[in-house]
Amino acid sequence: MSKEQIKPSESLVQDLLAERRQLKVAVERLKLELADVQTNAGGPDPRLGELREEIERLRYQLASARAEVNQTREERDELRAGIEQALQQLTAEE
Repeated sequence: MSKEQIKPSESLVQDLLAERRQLKVAVERLKLELADVQTNAGGPDPRLGELREEIERLRYQLASARAEVNQTREERDELRAGIEQALQQLTAEE
């Protein structure tokens, strides 16, 4: 073989090796990007805000219901005390 035939093949090999290195770098870069995207994709559920608002609304409803129950108990106790007092007055008059 002549030197002219050897040079193009050596050049071709060098070109192919350089391209291989570039492709390896590109593959590693894409792996890093993929890992980053997968990490960010596992972020909070888009419904999280709605669910938090629903929790707050339900907490407010619960607090309101508890307050209403307490008020109703107080009214019941006042009525009961009034009835007992009226019964005592009736029995005392007899």
